[in-house]
Amino acid sequence: MSAQVQPPTARVCERCGRTERWDDNLEAWQIAREDGEKQVGNPHCIHEWDINGTFNPVTGNVNAD
Repeated sequence: MSAQVQPPTARVCERCGRTERWDDNLEAWQIAREDGEKQVGNPHCIHEWDINGTFNPVTGNVNAD
């Protein structure tokens, strides 16, 4: 199996707590709901998403020939 790139499916703003999930049908990030309530955070925040160097998007065998 060759290497595959797996994009993130969820993200959280480290500053305000806004939570979003990737919607494959819309091909866009959507505000997540928790207990029926949207996790909007601060609408004026310049979001700092928690996707950083610890997230590894590569799956499978990287050295496949």
